[in-house]
Amino acid sequence: MSDNRSTLKEFFASIATIKGDLSNITAPPFVLAPQSTVEFPAYWAERPSVFVAAAASDDPAKRALLVLKWFLSALKGQQYAGRNPSDGIKKPLNAFLGELFLAEWNDASGKTQLVSEQVSHHPPVTACCLWNDDAGVKAEGYTCQEITASVSGSVHIRQIGHAILHLDKHNEDYLVPIPDVKVKGILTGTPYPELNGTYYIASSSGFHSKIDFSGRGLFHGKKNSFQASVFRNGDEKSPIYEIEGQWTEKFTIRDVATSKDIESFDTNVNDRTPLSVPAVQDQDPWESRRAWAGVIDALNHSNMQATVDEKSKVEEAQRAMRKREEEQRSEWQPLFFQCEKDDSTFRELARGTGEELHADLTKGVWKSDWKALKESRKPFRGNMTPLG
Repeated sequence: MSDNRSTLKEFFASIATIKGDLSNITAPPFVLAPQSTVEFPAYWAERPSVFVAAAASDDPAKRALLVLKWFLSALKGQQYAGRNPSDGIKKPLNAFLGELFLAEWNDASGKTQLVSEQVSHHPPVTACCLWNDDAGVKAEGYTCQEITASVSGSVHIRQIGHAILHLDKHNEDYLVPIPDVKVKGILTGTPYPELNGTYYIASSSGFHSKIDFSGRGLFHGKKNSFQASVFRNGDEKSPIYEIEGQWTEKFTIRDVATSKDIESFDTNVNDRTPLSVPAVQDQDPWESRRAWAGVIDALNHSNMQATVDEKSKVEEAQRAMRKREEEQRSEWQPLFFQCEKDDSTFRELARGTGEELHADLTKGVWKSDWKALKESRKPFRGNMTPLG
């Protein structure tokens, strides 16, 4: 992007004057990543053994710690989309309505599976379900992004939504937040994300985690820093474990009672398990990498005109599909997720955390349709494809 800095500055100057959500703004092709937003939930499972580790512990405080460790260990992949932080970040493709991403990971913990689906386009909502039957662990959640730009040269991404992690063995639930993001360094050509603010991971076991994110200031601090703790609910000032470091580098876990470091986790160690997806030609037409194949190929070959042409094919077909639905007064039905009005589990766990549901901003609460996840077969929508 540094080679296109003048064009980027012009683009940013134009959107900085727009008030409101920029989620559907068309960005210059050179800032686009060769993957869609519907693929991003996969980064929560790039270390499957860390994802399921809490299920094996009989200590509820330790389980809360292991869930916190999983959350922190996944942030780098989630925010940088698997890119090297020194290369900065790029804007993912806006997922179209009905777009799918299906993947699995196989390691010593068994088979971990993911289904992610774009369940709404206005507003843009992605829902996902991540599970490992062998370990008895399931996480489901959804997010809607509201994007705004500031004249100072940064982009603010408000994440509306949440996830619930469930451990079968302990019949235990965890409310997992989705942090807001501030993208800095855009005009220098190497944009990077910062997470700011305080978030809680609340558990039905009675043990909670608190995460304080902080970034690099003008004169102090390190990029992507945080401090976190695990405590019994109602006793936040007496933590059992503390974690400190950078979610893009290393962080250290300390046992407060013994004042000893019990683990140092390095996010740069290449212990991630490769995800497995079918070859593009074997994917359903609604699966992301097949639907965007022409765009992805053009981006990987730095062919900007082909990127624009291929992207337009998908977007124009989708606009035509929405127009037909409007004329026929039909309503789009997601394949793997259902919309509910409320979430009693969220409300129970969210007490005292400051988390709010905002179901009115996400067209409701999105829950997985377990029967459809287990039984649906390709082709998922018969002869209908994203291109018509």
